[in-house]
Order: sequence, then structure tokens, then C-alpha cells
Amino acid sequence: MTDSRLKDLRGPGRRQFLKWSTAVAAALGLERSRYLDALCGTAGTAMADTAACASTAKSVHVIGDNGGLAWFTQLFPYPDVAKDGSGTLAYYANSSTTAQGTDNTLVYSPDSPFQKLGPKKQITAFVAGTNQTHTQTPSSGLTIGNTGLVAACAAIQAASPSLLPVMAINPFVYGAAPGAPQPATVADSSGLVGLFNSVASKTLLQTPQNAGLDEAYMNAFLSLNAAASRSSVKSAYNTSRVATGLLGQNLASRLAVTAADDARYGVTASTPTNIVEIAHALCTGVKAFGLGLTSCLILPAMQDDPHGAFQDMQTLASNVKTLGMILDAFVADAMALPDPAGCSGQTLADSIVLTITGDTPKDALTPSGWPDGTAGNHNLVYVWGNGWLKTGWFGNLDTQGNLTTWDPNTGAAGTMTSQDLGTPAASAVAYAVAKGDARRVQDFSTTAPSGVIVGTNGI
Repeated sequence: MTDSRLKDLRGPGRRQFLKWSTAVAAALGLERSRYLDALCGTAGTAMADTAACASTAKSVHVIGDNGGLAWFTQLFPYPDVAKDGSGTLAYYANSSTTAQGTDNTLVYSPDSPFQKLGPKKQITAFVAGTNQTHTQTPSSGLTIGNTGLVAACAAIQAASPSLLPVMAINPFVYGAAPGAPQPATVADSSGLVGLFNSVASKTLLQTPQNAGLDEAYMNAFLSLNAAASRSSVKSAYNTSRVATGLLGQNLASRLAVTAADDARYGVTASTPTNIVEIAHALCTGVKAFGLGLTSCLILPAMQDDPHGAFQDMQTLASNVKTLGMILDAFVADAMALPDPAGCSGQTLADSIVLTITGDTPKDALTPSGWPDGTAGNHNLVYVWGNGWLKTGWFGNLDTQGNLTTWDPNTGAAGTMTSQDLGTPAASAVAYAVAKGDARRVQDFSTTAPSGVIVGTNGI
């Protein structure tokens, strides 16, 4: 019989009940299906559906090295700079639109992505980290104290196993964190497809009936093996079940970028190679997420140190437009796929966190030569937090070059330096990947993000 006290739980109380009930079920050796049935009977269908979902989000980490981050300041501009309208600042457009419903101020450029999404599905922009000009592996905004943020995210994601936990295109930043898996690295976006083009798969596909037979054998073995339901080995068995089911599929063909994909992502014969690489990496990545193959994708972005970008406004505008189309297409693809974790009524887009970081956002006030220096030597961290973070800008830069930072405890203007805000911003990213599990963030940071930064998405 459903207990209304459990059915009506919300917020932290709901999260704590799910965590403790899961732990008790594991201690009793209760099978997952029986646990969910019991939960449905006592706490309601909605609670059982929530428990069936993956406890962590997948993540994409776009790292704009060697000046590459600066391009994204045109898609996600400083609010005061975008609204200036004078045409004399390092902003490619003479117009802007203020987003409605976001927690903090957010201004769209004409080509900003996510404009058709709701307020919770907007970008969070942190003034955070240190300017690391001309670095191919910028760690600014990607460290939590002495721990690598991306590695910490991957360690958090280990709670929801995938076949190949981390895919990374060189050069990339990863760092170290307890429990973090080793990334599988490739030289470019086409290499991502090759990661799954195994000799075993090719051999099985020569005799298709063997692939189905192999999977049937595996399922039969698991059904007969008494150890298969033990919590200590269930994760490994689940991973092997996924691997066996995928072994006989031609994954290369399912992950490859098609002409139709290029059209959606805005890629044409004249698109610069560095932008094509971003499009193809994200396109392949979302397909891999949809198949449950991976949990984390790391890719470099632009890498072109665009000092002369404002000397060719036509090319600048074209590149910014394509970058916006790429991000919109990535989210649209994710929205068209079911969540492989089995969350009722949710799409893959409900379980992805995206970060954009880099070496320097460049001088937002000076288009001539687009200098590398920034006020207060600050940097930026962009996060598509999927509702787990407050949206809009934390901090700002005005048209006179005055930098405003933010207070991690209040969210309002603060006195901390951008350099000191790197860890609070990174902790917020980890919180989003952990889907609001503050205690998991505290495994890597002394404190979890405060309520003035985190959103209300999820449980």
C-alpha cells in the first residue's frame, strides 16, 4: 500500500530516501527489479521511476585552447558588452536580446544556441579561473583544489557504468581523481568511431547468426549464475551484458557522421576544419551516449589564436553562426533519443552536462588585434547545467573594463578574485554531473556549491 509520507517527499528528503532505500536493498541482496516493485508499492510509481534512472549525468568538456575559448564569448557574451551596441567593442554583432526567466542576467547574441529552450536549459557563465594564454592544456576552471575536474566527473559517472567511460581527443585536460577511469584517446573526431570498430565485432558480423547466439549465451549464463545478482559484481555483469549485446553490431556505421548530420550541424564544404572537428566530435559523441557506450567526451576547440578575427567580419560572423548551429544540433539530437538509463519520459538531453573552458577569453573591449590580456587576469567557465545550476552570469565585465566577481555563498557580487573562484565553479560542474548529490562533490572538494548557485532540477 502506498505511503503518502513517502510519495509526497520532495527535494533533499526525497533524495535521501532513495539513497538509503537503495543501500538497504543492496544489503538485503534484493534484486533490482524486486526493489523497484517494492518501491512502487510503498512510495508510488514516480519514486520508482526516479530510482530506475541513472544517478549521474553524462558530460561533454569542450576545451578551447590556444585562444579557442574567445570564440565562445561571441555566443555567450558578457551582458554589458553585448548590450553596448556601439560596434566598437570585441563583439561581432550590433544587436542582442536579453533572455527571459533565467536566474541571473543572460544576453543572447543573434546566433546564441539554446534560445528556444526553457530558462533551466540555458547557459551558466562563471567569471572564474586564471588567464592561461597560449596554453594547449589549460587547467583553469578544470580543477577542484588539487583534483582534476574532468577526472572527478568521470569518477562520479562510474556509478552508472558504460562500455568505454571516457573518450578524449588530443590535446585534452583530464587530471587525476580517486576512482577515475583511464581515458581512451584519439587524434581527431574520426578516431572516436574507430574506438568501437573492433576486430571481434567484424568477425562476428561475418556470420550474423553468431552474434545473436553469442548474446543469447551470455544472457543464459547470467540467468543461471547465482552471483549475477550480488551487488559486488552486478555492475561488472551489467557492463558485460551491454558489451555482449553491442559486440555483434556494426557500431562504426551507427556512429559515423552522415551528410544529413552535416546539414543539421551547419557543416559545408567551406566550413573551416577546426569547426568541422567540433561538429563531428559532438555528433559522434551524442550517438555514443544514445547507445550507452560512453559517459564522458573531451575535445579541443578552435586552437587558432584568433587575434585577427575582427579584421574579417564576414568570416567571423560565419564561424560564430556555425558554432551556434553545432551546439543547437547537438542538443536537438539528444532530445530525439531516449535516455539509455531508462528514465521514464526523459530523453538523452535531460541527462547531459556541457562545459566550455579554455586558456583565455581575450580582451572583450578591444577588437583590434583582439589582445590576450583580461581584466584582473580573469577567465570564464561556461556550463550547460541542465537545470542543476542557476542560469545566467555570475560576475560581469562592464564597458569600462571593470570586472565584477561573485560570492560563492550568496551568488551576488563578491570580493574574491577570479583565480580563487576556479574551484567553486568547478565544484558546481561536479554537482551537476552528480545530479545534485552534494556529498559526492565533497569527496573532491571541502565544500559543495551553496543553494544560491545550484538549481532545482531533478528529484
